[in-house]
Amino acid sequence: MEKRKLGYSDLHITPVGLGTWAIGGGENPYGWGPQDDNDSIKAIQRAVDLGINWLDTAKGYGHGHSEEVIGQALKGRRDQVILATKCGILWKEDGSDIYGHLKANSIKAECESSLERLQTDYIDLYQIHWPLPDEDIEEGWGAIADLVKEGKVRYGGVSNFSVEQMKRIQKIHPIASLQPPYSMVNRGIEKETLPFCTDNQIGVIAYSPMQAGLLTGKMTKERVAAFPTDDWRKGSPDFQEPRLSTILNLVDALRPIAETKGLPVATLALIWVLHQPGVTGAIVGARRPDQIEETSQTMELVLTEEEWAAVNARVAECERQLA
Repeated sequence: MEKRKLGYSDLHITPVGLGTWAIGGGENPYGWGPQDDNDSIKAIQRAVDLGINWLDTAKGYGHGHSEEVIGQALKGRRDQVILATKCGILWKEDGSDIYGHLKANSIKAECESSLERLQTDYIDLYQIHWPLPDEDIEEGWGAIADLVKEGKVRYGGVSNFSVEQMKRIQKIHPIASLQPPYSMVNRGIEKETLPFCTDNQIGVIAYSPMQAGLLTGKMTKERVAAFPTDDWRKGSPDFQEPRLSTILNLVDALRPIAETKGLPVATLALIWVLHQPGVTGAIVGARRPDQIEETSQTMELVLTEEEWAAVNARVAECERQLA
């Protein structure tokens, strides 16, 4: 499978990485509903078998449960993968909600706990999950720089940072990567963020390239209505009218193009993201082995210029309707 250099680092990642938010489980306000750990372990192991060489997780996913599952799944296979996890988000004592915390001592303590859950002695890419609180991003980033010097972290990255915030911390230690949301229906990074990252050798790892499942071709209004109460998507504007219908109409418009290639709409949506200048890779979640098998076909999809024009026309029309 093709590999792409991540920013200035010596990490070379496959275009698609396995996202593990959903495998953290659903017993919290930001979960995806119930999840079977055995399915999760099989999905992780199948991803590695297929050649996907990086996993993205976070302490915040299921109160650390996602990291624990990854640690179990990768026993004896740690050297086959690049592990990326995140810090800076803590849970309130009663487990009701999360908050940003970027004090140096807290970041370093989080790193130790993540190393233990992941059953490893180093993290390849350690990322600040959210720039919250904004006034502490320099302190949090300084802590990650210290962890790099100590050998516990190979490279530092950020997630959900603005260009101005990246400029502030870049003075302290180089940023290896940015992890922003990016999809056919969420294109906010194109004007300033992607050019800045390209100019500064910062890799871009897009998350939610299928807009939390809406661009998979499998989502319906009936399925959305049946989401369990602990699925965070129930409160997302994208899963409510009128945005829901607009996005699902885009999927219907893309379906004939994908079908001519014998592939699902999800693959088309994913390769569209990977095709954009400045994007290094994309995170795709999977809860079962069959889901990651479908994702692994992504790089095999080749479109003609006419097909790309048709796809981009439909994406542009959807963007106008969502504006």
